[in-house]
Amino acid sequence: MKLEGVDNELQKILDAKMDEVGARKRAREAFKDIQLGIDHILFKTPCDGLKMKETYEVNSRGVEIFYKSWLPGESKPKAAVFFCHGYGDTCTFFFEGVARKLASSGYGVFAMDYPGFGLSEGLHGFIPSFDELVDDVIEQYSKIRENPEFHSLPSFLFGESMGGAVALKVHLKQPNAWDGAILGAPMCKIADDMVPSKLVTQILIGIANVLPKHKLVPQKDLADAAFRDLNKRKQAAYNVIAYKDKPRLRSALEMLRTTQEIERRLNEVSLPLLILHGDADTVTDPSVSKALYEKASCSDKKLKLYNDAYHALLAGEPDEVIIQVFGDIISWLDDHSLKHYQSSP
Repeated sequence: MKLEGVDNELQKILDAKMDEVGARKRAREAFKDIQLGIDHILFKTPCDGLKMKETYEVNSRGVEIFYKSWLPGESKPKAAVFFCHGYGDTCTFFFEGVARKLASSGYGVFAMDYPGFGLSEGLHGFIPSFDELVDDVIEQYSKIRENPEFHSLPSFLFGESMGGAVALKVHLKQPNAWDGAILGAPMCKIADDMVPSKLVTQILIGIANVLPKHKLVPQKDLADAAFRDLNKRKQAAYNVIAYKDKPRLRSALEMLRTTQEIERRLNEVSLPLLILHGDADTVTDPSVSKALYEKASCSDKKLKLYNDAYHALLAGEPDEVIIQVFGDIISWLDDHSLKHYQSSP
């Protein structure tokens, strides 16, 4: 990968194998100022006065997890928003700008990298068990919610793409624990064009039992499919610790099985929902977001489809669409935070 404005020393860091977390930590440290300096609307929100903190913590499985918080400077947060990132993403880089915007609007924002992703320990891009990954998320976010500083706040899940599947699985495991969820292009079903044929899938399942960590699954370029704005598509390359290689066999099968499970259980989704999807998304299927909206058992649900928009609604669209999506998210959070306090004793 060659990035504009990168000297030979930085290029060596970029070219290093990112399988282990040490290499990813070095790359993030070397590139974080460059990342925040790119000309993208997400990085134009002033962060003066925000309280931001990065933490590493070993979880109950002995895995070191990276997580970060963004809090309003002076006032108590209106609510707590817990982010679940996508497969080709981390909780740093683009989400840094998203979190600053939400915190500037009065929300406490918390995000973590899953094991094997971003700055958390583990083989890069490897998901041995999707259920285990979801349990790691529940464990980490439960600790934060138990903190007396945040315990009384309404709590919302916010999942993008694969993170939408993570958020839904968190809810299905904790059906009464959350005040609502925002789902951006949720991975309730992988678009047919992105999934290998049935014959190839059966062959891959067989190989995965023997070589679960191997990268053999064919895949289209995710940035091309996810980012409509051509300049922002180029900027996606600066997400230097995101997993960009072919999916590992076990990871691909775990995601496929998870989407099949979620598709079967849409009617069990019972929490307030804001579902956001681009109607030109070719990565995750917008028709399944429509099915989620129709089948979810909650009455408090809203589906927003954006004309001609691709997959990365907050990072890859023209600025006016990103502004519109932010407006929809913050308006929904404001309404549902207010409802929580009005209904509380």
